[in-house]
Amino acid sequence: MSAFVLFLVLAAAVCHSGWNILAHRVSGLGLPFLWWGALASTVLWVPVIPFTGGLGSGGDVVSGLAIGAVTSGVLHVVYMLVLQQGYARGRLSTVYATARGTGPALSAILAVLLLGERISAVAVVGIVVIVVAVVGTGLIDPGRMPSGTRRARIDPSVLYGALTGVAIAAYTIWDAHVIRSWDLSPVAFMVGCTAVEVVLYTLALRRRGHELVMVARAHWPRILLFGVLSPLSYILVLTAVTMAPVALVAPVREVSVVLVSLFGALVLREGFAARRVAASIVVVVGVLLLAI
Repeated sequence: MSAFVLFLVLAAAVCHSGWNILAHRVSGLGLPFLWWGALASTVLWVPVIPFTGGLGSGGDVVSGLAIGAVTSGVLHVVYMLVLQQGYARGRLSTVYATARGTGPALSAILAVLLLGERISAVAVVGIVVIVVAVVGTGLIDPGRMPSGTRRARIDPSVLYGALTGVAIAAYTIWDAHVIRSWDLSPVAFMVGCTAVEVVLYTLALRRRGHELVMVARAHWPRILLFGVLSPLSYILVLTAVTMAPVALVAPVREVSVVLVSLFGALVLREGFAARRVAASIVVVVGVLLLAI
């Protein structure tokens, strides 16, 4: 992996951790915030398209953009809904570490099976390290849950984190395939996805217009920040997968796990700071092995 690609992926990790911390703080707002976030993402990034390669350079970019964006938009909506449920019912650092641990491991496996990428023996070791670290993260303080949440047999933080990881792997593989097959511009593709998300969220919120107004008035700075950071984090990743294998890019971006775990432990006081950071570092060791 070149230094430039590594820079893109690490920058994406910083942006991703930022908007996930933001999403955790407003997780109780649900669909209204997601609708505004998707709308802001679309409106803010549309003017950038002409300066970032237009729609793309492929011979059939229009149909590719339509097919790819609609499918990816659905996958991203599923991802957002599951992630918000996890943040509302579980602990930030556990949900995030579990999701970002299982996501790249599954992505690496699917990249080999579906995209024909090759994976080394060291990378296989990395996947095992990630899975072990994810399980360890879920076992940290299993009895402590947000106030008002009943203790479940399966920690919802781990459950929703794992489901989020499955969604991450699904959209990562699909988006990489679309970008490469139709030579689409990452910015145009991301805008297409968020536009589809706006439509889907609108259908779900057709009788909740008053909630949209309330959320906009109270949280418009967060909406704008989300509209910048969320697309930017993934545009950087989409750009990286045009230059390097998904099996490498997807894991390396999970350096953000350490950033979010530090925030959850030190700022939100979720407890067992040393253990959470240690587990997150093990996740990073695993993803670095995948990148070798």
